[in-house]
Amino acid sequence: MDDNSANPSIVCIITARGGSKSIPRKNVLPLGGKPVIAWSIEAALQSPSVSRVIVSTDNEEIAEVSRDWGAEVPFMRPAELAGDDTPHLAVMFHAIRWLESDQGTLPEFILLLQPTSPLRTSEDIEAAVRIAVEQNADSVLGVTELASHPYQARRTADDGTLTEFIANSPAPGTSKTRRQEFPTAYRINGSIYLTRTEVLRDQHTFEPPRTFPYVLPSHRSWELDEPWELYVANLIMENRDGSSYH
Repeated sequence: MDDNSANPSIVCIITARGGSKSIPRKNVLPLGGKPVIAWSIEAALQSPSVSRVIVSTDNEEIAEVSRDWGAEVPFMRPAELAGDDTPHLAVMFHAIRWLESDQGTLPEFILLLQPTSPLRTSEDIEAAVRIAVEQNADSVLGVTELASHPYQARRTADDGTLTEFIANSPAPGTSKTRRQEFPTAYRINGSIYLTRTEVLRDQHTFEPPRTFPYVLPSHRSWELDEPWELYVANLIMENRDGSSYH
């Protein structure tokens, strides 16, 4: 980064379409006393490194709720970018083009927050920004340790027998299957995508070569895809001030 790397310019884009089928009206349903999307808006607004918080949505109800909680909704996302199979990259490119035409310039980084990861905090965002600065990163992604290690995964072969998912992984019941001896494995949890804007635009990926992880604990890595996950998230919210949640 250049001499201003201690304070990179960052614009947050929160993506929230209105057509969720698994949980209808998911982004505006109550969670811990607030709409689901409000948790992501507040986390971004409370992050000193974030200069602007914009919600990209195709839905008027989501837009109204987002404005009520302090986010900008300066454009509505076109319907062709709000389908079940619309990739996040296409949505981000639409927002980047708007930013360029609106501001005449682009921020150094784009921060994508998905409202379906409402338990990430402003402290998590700031920690990801510090990694980006300290490592001169092109991208920082929120990850969490896998609960079940890939070495333990199995699949069925063509003849129906059980076989390794990863070739030559340790066999069950042997001395090499102690989890403590496995290399740590992570999954991208959808909570934070902090990517250099030019890199995102030019390389069309959130995971370019200089991508670094920011590791979140499992209870802040919760994603809302099914009704039961919203139920569990409410339970976590009810207890998040307790000693077991930090």
